[in-house]
Amino acid sequence: MLFHYHYWTPHVEETEKFYRENGFRISQRVGRYQGEFQEFNPPLEWNDFREKNILFRIIEARRGAVNITFGFGKKVMFDHIGYLVTPENHDRICKNARNMGWDVQVSERRTFIATPYSFRIELQTSKDAIDGITEEAELQKLTIVTKRNGLENDLSLLFGQPVSHIVSETGEMVAIKEAFIKGMPDVTDPNGVRIYKR
Repeated sequence: MLFHYHYWTPHVEETEKFYRENGFRISQRVGRYQGEFQEFNPPLEWNDFREKNILFRIIEARRGAVNITFGFGKKVMFDHIGYLVTPENHDRICKNARNMGWDVQVSERRTFIATPYSFRIELQTSKDAIDGITEEAELQKLTIVTKRNGLENDLSLLFGQPVSHIVSETGEMVAIKEAFIKGMPDVTDPNGVRIYKR
């Protein structure tokens, strides 16, 4: 199940505000402050730490079966998408990725697969990554801009079945062009992701 995407952005506070205003809750904030990674999780608000010059590594926004994360970057840059999978499917997908020559990094918390399309794929087996599977909020489809053709075919090989929830277009910069999220209005986030309800 597609559930997640991650961006690096100079618009960290604006991105959090955008998703909060569209029904997401902020579940965590982790940032580097005075040389150490620290948590600034809710109930803390931005007014509690805005003057502290924190470099946020990750802010996590959740709504139902959707998990969107972002962290500070000097420019807007799409990093990865994520799938919630069973342990059995996880192992099968990793085997397929290795057979395709794609790098696979497995850890206790999650697995990352490096694609030749300049973004990564996260595999998550823990249902704790989402607030719950609900028909009210789910990530149904993404349009991804890549610099090369073949993404849909490669994803079908990776997952061992046709993939209809990812559509690709070629362009100059790798990015998510459109996200179809059930339960959200038609809006554009501060990083240029156009969000449509389905």
